[in-house]
Amino acid sequence: MTMPILHHYQTSPFSEKVRLVLGYKNLAWRSVLVPSIMPKPDVLALTGGYRKTPFLQIGADVYCDSALICEVLEHLQPQPTLYPEASKGVARVLAQWADTTLFWAAMAYNLSPKGAAAMFADAPPEAAKAFSADRGAMSAGMTRSRPGDATAAYKSYLRRLAHMLDHQDFLLGSAPCVADFAAYHPLWFTLHRVRVMADILQATPSVLAWMDRMAAIGHGQVEKFSAPQAIDECAASTPLALAPDTVFQDEHGIPLGSTVTIGAETFGQEPTEGVLLAATRTRYTLRREDPRAGVVHVHFPRIGYALRAVQA
Repeated sequence: MTMPILHHYQTSPFSEKVRLVLGYKNLAWRSVLVPSIMPKPDVLALTGGYRKTPFLQIGADVYCDSALICEVLEHLQPQPTLYPEASKGVARVLAQWADTTLFWAAMAYNLSPKGAAAMFADAPPEAAKAFSADRGAMSAGMTRSRPGDATAAYKSYLRRLAHMLDHQDFLLGSAPCVADFAAYHPLWFTLHRVRVMADILQATPSVLAWMDRMAAIGHGQVEKFSAPQAIDECAASTPLALAPDTVFQDEHGIPLGSTVTIGAETFGQEPTEGVLLAATRTRYTLRREDPRAGVVHVHFPRIGYALRAVQA
């Protein structure tokens, strides 16, 4: 198996989630740093339209969304598991809540005027404007919480996490699971990216102690890599063969082989267009071609993504 490549940037919270999972799995991986805002020509050469961060590349296969990336890393390195047999359903549900409800409350709090000012205190004024415009475009149509409402929700969610940690080291027991990594990353952003906002964590010391345990996992074995190198590797690789027993779960009346688009349902809705190769219970796979990257298989989770046929 080709060493995985994570396309990320240092201050991306979802990237920190995946970096820690790589560390927990003790995997060697290559690091490609991508821009935090558009334009992202090297990203789009591989994804075809998806521009959220991070994404994982293995040869000529590209995996979008951190939830799917966790599944892929579990397959690459099953132990230690992210999905304990006794609680895998609860772990997945809690992780989905953390990646959505908790994340958006935390980020609305983190990027309140005080937090945003601190985040861009050492940057030129145009940097803050460009970031705001970029994220505004990505969140078009979304309902955003006001800072006061987000603060109240974030405090409540922190207390709930603290209750889960009253008598155990991690959210669902003595070892971390996918829910821990999903709940950690928005809090990590509060603590490390907007420290001026981190006082909110002081009311839940058990959460802070858990964060220390999570941070101690580390990021595994990292090797620097460049975007042109990653694109060249993609072009020189052949996508992994799809399992012959892959189940086609048709919920849309769109047959395999159709030209389709797949895009996020809410944040970052830029679609990727390609030929639908698979629609399993849990994921979609598209085949696309790029002048630089060659033939690429781009994979998305079904949950949170919309499949649409391209009309001829």
